[in-house]
Amino acid sequence: MVIEAFIKRNQTMKKTKQLRNLLHSKNIEFIMEAHNGISAKIVEETGFKGIWGSGLAISASMGVRDNNEMSWTQVLDILEFMSEASSIPILLDGDTGYGNFNSVRRLIKKLEAIDVAGVCLEDKIFPKTNSFIGGERQPLADIDEFCGKIKAGKDAQKDDDFSIVARVEAFIAGWGLTEALKRANAYADAGADAILIHSKLSDPTDIFQFLKHWDNRKPIVIVPTKYYKTPTAELAEAGTSMVIWANHTMRSAITAMQESTKQIFTEQSLIGIEPKVVSVNEIFRLQNAEEYKTAEQSYLPQDRNISAFILAATKGDDFGSLTNNKPKCMLEAFGKSILENQIETMNECKIRQISVVVGYKKEAVAIPNITKIENEQYDKSGILYSYYLASKQFNGPCILSFGDILFKQHILRTLLEAEGDIVLVIDTSWWQGDKDRKIDAVICSAPSSSSYRSKSHTPILQIDTSIAKADAHGEWVGMMKFSSLGAELFRKELEIWRNEDEEAFVTSDINSFINRLIKKGLPITARYVHGHWLNINSLEDIYQISNMPQQ
Repeated sequence: MVIEAFIKRNQTMKKTKQLRNLLHSKNIEFIMEAHNGISAKIVEETGFKGIWGSGLAISASMGVRDNNEMSWTQVLDILEFMSEASSIPILLDGDTGYGNFNSVRRLIKKLEAIDVAGVCLEDKIFPKTNSFIGGERQPLADIDEFCGKIKAGKDAQKDDDFSIVARVEAFIAGWGLTEALKRANAYADAGADAILIHSKLSDPTDIFQFLKHWDNRKPIVIVPTKYYKTPTAELAEAGTSMVIWANHTMRSAITAMQESTKQIFTEQSLIGIEPKVVSVNEIFRLQNAEEYKTAEQSYLPQDRNISAFILAATKGDDFGSLTNNKPKCMLEAFGKSILENQIETMNECKIRQISVVVGYKKEAVAIPNITKIENEQYDKSGILYSYYLASKQFNGPCILSFGDILFKQHILRTLLEAEGDIVLVIDTSWWQGDKDRKIDAVICSAPSSSSYRSKSHTPILQIDTSIAKADAHGEWVGMMKFSSLGAELFRKELEIWRNEDEEAFVTSDINSFINRLIKKGLPITARYVHGHWLNINSLEDIYQISNMPQQ
């Protein structure tokens, strides 16, 4: 909660001001390396107040060396994604400024345009080489020339809070304290907002000597990659303003990738690695996929962003040996399985996001482009439990259907066009055919009407198999549609009932739940149709289908 509050608070403060506050904080502050959008978001979610846009890590992420093999515009392309993915400030490791004073001027204009809060410039010669690779052989920039870069950068910035940090490489190049102080003072006089004093020793002797003689002219930034054993309290006591953890996000990622790829290569399987890695859903969360789903509801037509859930977990005990090796939904009808018939009809109505609740012989449901939701309690639960499992995946408007029905395309289109938050397809031809057949009978506030202006959202008053057919207005087909609100209400009410009495909930039927919703005053309405669907419940139904002409 503390981290969330921090993120929310900083979303109202511009990033340049955030970075300046960190540099001038009374306490020692810490920023963490990131090298792309997702690592920037992870750094922020962890609780860090700022990001180090590491030149080493960004180069490594692209598989090139840290000596300006990437152009500065390529670096900015990555940096823009990082800036968009986070609300905390980024301090770019800007190397030597990618050229002379004019390059620095253009760089800072571009950084401000993509909301980067500051840049760190090092006093070496372009193209640079990483400080830890033969640093003592690397020539330093002329002091006056480097001061010119700082002045040019300060003159180019539009935002007074944009920060330029001058990185002193004197210790890296083998020079002593005198040269380091000389350069730091010159850079401060030229307008640098802070000084980064760098060292490759395994102890902070050079750094502490510098801080002892610095006299707090400007904030001091350090990078303790080599002297990481030094207690943080000692760094703070010596006068450090900011610590950069400069490359550990990239290094830890490399460790994890090497271990994972080696294990997968050796074992030729994902079984051993899956428990060790984040779920794909965590990637989606970091990518803010939820926001996209919400936006779909505002900007896409209903028939493009609606999803479907098919309940097909049961065996089908009335089909004898036909369901020994597959569930009822996979029985053949008109040359393909019942489930494939349903999916084809949904696809024809532009429904592409289809999930199937599976249970019995789930491996036999081998159909491409569907998402499986597993009901492990299929053999001891009622159909309501499958509804419950499906509801956990609700996100926006959706269709629910039993997995043992066939229906003409116009029925689905009629349902898609129906108004209302929770709409059931009600067939008015229930009185035709087998009069002894048990039906999910429905009583509505009014019967179906052939009038052109007939209401399409007739409230349902009761649904039950015990309703006398003479009293019924129709039969529920086993299909229903939810608006975004209806889906949320349905899901919440399922959860409420489950929490009240889980044992009864697991074995309950859907009709009882619908009646419960009606009693609570939820808007359950009927969409009347007349025939053109089949409920496949027995061997006799299969026999009849096999003798029907396919239309």
